Amino acid sequence: MRVLKVLAGVAVGAAMVSAAIQAGAQTVGHVTGVGGVFVKSKNPKALAAWYRDVLGLEIKPWGGAVLSYDAPGHPPKLAWSAFAEKGDDMAPSSREFMINFAVDDMDAMVARLTARGVAILKRDDTDPNGRFAWILDPDGTKIELWQPK
Repeated sequence: MRVLKVLAGVAVGAAMVSAAIQAGAQTVGHVTGVGGVFVKSKNPKALAAWYRDVLGLEIKPWGGAVLSYDAPGHPPKLAWSAFAEKGDDMAPSSREFMINFAVDDMDAMVARLTARGVAILKRDDTDPNGRFAWILDPDGTKIELWQPK
């Protein structure tokens, strides 16, 4: 009798999940966002200082920064995308990832970077999604800066 009740419960649960999926509802057990970006570095303290001094991140005593999604003007979503292994999307970096930071004012950010001797690899002010600039951090990680439209 107990086995029948369990099987009936499983069947009802499966039917509810199936109905939710068919209705377009998202079920539990999925990713809701990015909780952090963590990178290895030969000199983590120097890299954190660079991100603080050059990009303006507020580095906390534990060595990292907290970026708020509810900052004024910040886009409400985060993009995830896979790039082809043989592509040049990350060039000239040899790292396997790139970080995209949203910025509030591209001209001010580029001026800040230039004043600190950071080379701008490329800039695009004509993209329909906003304005972009690309740089490398001291460890060679490519950084994409994005001012949303």
